[in-house]
Amino acid sequence: MAVGGEANGGGSRLRQRGCSCTKADLFPEESFSSWSAYGRALRSTGSRLADRITARSMDAMELHQVRARSGADMKRDLTWWDLAWFGVGAVIGAGIFVLTGQEARDDVGPAVVISYVVSGVSAMLSVFCYTEFAVEIPVAGGSFAYLRVELGDFMAFVAAGNILLEYCIGNAAVARAWTSYFATLLNHRPNDFRIHATSLAPDYSWLDPIAVVVIALVCVFAVVSTKGTSRFNYVLSIVHIAVIIFIIVAGLTRADARNMRDFMPFGVRGIFSASAVLFFAYIGFDAVSTMAEETKNPARDIPIGLVGAMTLTTALYCVLAVTLCLMQPYGSIDPDAPFSVAFADRGMDWAKYIVAFGALKGMTTVLLVGAVGQARYLTHIARTHMMPPWLAQVHPRTGTPVNATVAMLVATAVIAFFTDLNILSNLLSISTLFIFMLVAVALLVRRYYVSGETTNADRNKLVACIVAILASSVATATYWGLDAKSWVPYAVTVPTWLVATACLWAFVPQARAPKLWGVPLVPWLPSASIAINVFLLGSIDAKSFMRFGIWTAALLVYYLFVGLHASYDTAKALAAESAAAKVEDGDGKPTAAVHNGE
Repeated sequence: MAVGGEANGGGSRLRQRGCSCTKADLFPEESFSSWSAYGRALRSTGSRLADRITARSMDAMELHQVRARSGADMKRDLTWWDLAWFGVGAVIGAGIFVLTGQEARDDVGPAVVISYVVSGVSAMLSVFCYTEFAVEIPVAGGSFAYLRVELGDFMAFVAAGNILLEYCIGNAAVARAWTSYFATLLNHRPNDFRIHATSLAPDYSWLDPIAVVVIALVCVFAVVSTKGTSRFNYVLSIVHIAVIIFIIVAGLTRADARNMRDFMPFGVRGIFSASAVLFFAYIGFDAVSTMAEETKNPARDIPIGLVGAMTLTTALYCVLAVTLCLMQPYGSIDPDAPFSVAFADRGMDWAKYIVAFGALKGMTTVLLVGAVGQARYLTHIARTHMMPPWLAQVHPRTGTPVNATVAMLVATAVIAFFTDLNILSNLLSISTLFIFMLVAVALLVRRYYVSGETTNADRNKLVACIVAILASSVATATYWGLDAKSWVPYAVTVPTWLVATACLWAFVPQARAPKLWGVPLVPWLPSASIAINVFLLGSIDAKSFMRFGIWTAALLVYYLFVGLHASYDTAKALAAESAAAKVEDGDGKPTAAVHNGE
């Protein structure tokens, strides 16, 4: 079978192919060997789907067999210093420089600082969950690999599609913001360098060729060297931090406390509505988890890098938000380039050039880290054959996934060329919050369930508690989204979440302890992460959910007609080889390996 070559001994073959792109590279599985074989595969969709829904991978499988499908290995030369600056570079960019002004003016007012705190707490809880997984399963797949191990192939694929959407949209939004600040730096309005195509819909009519050029240049850096990209990133990030300190100090010299008097003009609802959008400003740290495969000492470097970067970022965001709102009344803040315009209005017109320069530096690092992270996600997804395995190839000389990097950045460039930032940020927040919620659920499953060891009674109690946590969180978020005035439903849903979490803590024994680094206060912190992420989802507008639903439906169509059959063939071929190897080694238990799929 063609898949066998990929799974075992495929490394030499992949090296020989280089950058070739034939049918054998894209669809080597048996199900796609002929039209008749594909017809047989489609007729077996039901049984195959049932198998993949229940199939779960294993830590060792992700660390060894799946990783080997890339042929060459990624170079392990990153330290905590690299990861920390990757984290800072990934996060501080378009969010603080663009969305702060947009949300402060239209949705929350000076209370935007509270919105940043809420989003920061949610992000930090997710950082804890990601860190435990990244230390225990240090592979390029990030949350996709974690979900495959704990929630199974099907849920991992749904998340994978949204991960890819998250990165495409995130980098597209940053690239468009890059154009806005570049225009400001050259004394132009943000749309002056865009082309207005009046025949297109308003949200897609401002074409952005500069964003496409920037993405192309980032692609070149990303494919040459991860370590080289890291050095370039932390040089730019240090310059960026210096600019942020200047903004804070210079901005506070023009502060007017009267601008903070109407602190919450849009009420509590405005705070949480803005928090859901501003969560966009915190995304990027998950890209650092995808670099675990290239980290020298994951157990030490990942916790320091991730938690340290998020702590610094949250503090800077809050101080910058306060500074902006002290400089201008919230109603006068410019939504496209808030800091540059604020300095100009306060008589420091020259300072806007420093701000614009710093913003460009920050956005460039966000694009760099995003390009590195999204390519590694796609690489690991392709290793499972849910996407064409050609995308999993790692170049033997550079040690980077060239095919995946180019493919993702082409998709990003297309989106950046057409789509308005407002649409991008809202849709991005949905995908991100959804994935972070799933990772928190997966962590609870990892701690409380081990196949073959956890009793049926404990498993059933775990399922009941997780369902209750999810249901109460969804009910709270839904009622909030309906904008109803009564507090009575919250008196039911919030205690239900509290009781469900307490029951999980008191009545279900933990089945597994982390080997190297673990999230503290389990199940409380993962459960709180689920609740906050779901609650923030309830603050996002209905149109964004419609776009999210359309994208998820498209993912399911692809999965049923392509991804399901490719991953099924690959899993069964690999399981058969593992079973055969066990028999050769004298282990008389081949059946379990085949039954478990992977």
